[in-house]
Amino acid sequence: MANRSKNPLFSVVALSILILVAVQCSSVQPTPESTATPPTSVANIRFVVITHGQAFDVFWSVVKKGVDQAARDMEVKVQYQAPATFDMMAMAELIDAAVASQPDGLVVSIPDANTLGPSIKAAVDAGIPVISINSGSEAAKSLGVLTHVGQIEYEAGFKGGQRLAAAGVRHAFCINHEVGNRALDLRCEGLVDAMHQAKGKVDILAIDASDPEQAQARILMALETIPSIDGLLTVGPTAAGPASQALQEAGLLNEVKLATFDLSPEILAAIQSGEILFAIDQQQYLQGYLPIVMLKLYHTNANTPASDVIPTGPGFVTQENAAKVIDLSAAGTR
Repeated sequence: MANRSKNPLFSVVALSILILVAVQCSSVQPTPESTATPPTSVANIRFVVITHGQAFDVFWSVVKKGVDQAARDMEVKVQYQAPATFDMMAMAELIDAAVASQPDGLVVSIPDANTLGPSIKAAVDAGIPVISINSGSEAAKSLGVLTHVGQIEYEAGFKGGQRLAAAGVRHAFCINHEVGNRALDLRCEGLVDAMHQAKGKVDILAIDASDPEQAQARILMALETIPSIDGLLTVGPTAAGPASQALQEAGLLNEVKLATFDLSPEILAAIQSGEILFAIDQQQYLQGYLPIVMLKLYHTNANTPASDVIPTGPGFVTQENAAKVIDLSAAGTR
């Protein structure tokens, strides 16, 4: 074998390689700032939640707690908005303004698809992912939203009617504090059909729960006018108090069964004492929490819900299980 160390050609080639390597190494210098484009910061993701319920309401305050906790857990920015009163035109204007601000996602309730539909479709057409909550399960898909998070309202009313019928109720009032809210109308429709199936009947009683004294007086007058009433179902927690007080004033607490939709500390205490038969629980904390999680994953992991409706209810809180959620309700998460 030739001695490479004494070969002039080998020495020249080796020297050339060493010089080339040295030049290349000297050209690779660390820079103070990377030229690579960093991923979008999660903290810059912004969602808007627009519902028909104000954050100070006993029901919607729980929804907002879910929204706020999800925003912290997902490390995103979220704005919660609602009209000052149940006003669909004002709510549509809020949605339009949110779309104009180009958020990364929108969460809406749909109590009136006819009025709110064009604004929601405009958001979808603008490329904004939309998730609906609470009201509007039957209209959500046609409007192009990713999914609806809530309960099937007719089903909830029907199951509530079955329970009232099983408790012996044959003539009930469906007490509606927000006539025109399609979700609440569906609850009453479910109740009507379940009672008819049990050979009973239902009358719809409209009240204004924003004036509890007037609501109580209206319920009392209706009870006196139709003495055959032996059951009441309030379609929201704000009507349960006036209904209970009307029954107390009429001396009918032991004769007329009272049930309600949704929870509050007062309702749970009344269930424990036997004053209220049951509450239909749609777990609205989940309605605030889950959409924020899903919208973040939509942006960061290309995840999309596989179901048109993600049900959060109905569940039933009775005297047997009320104690389990009393502390949670007092904390504002149930």
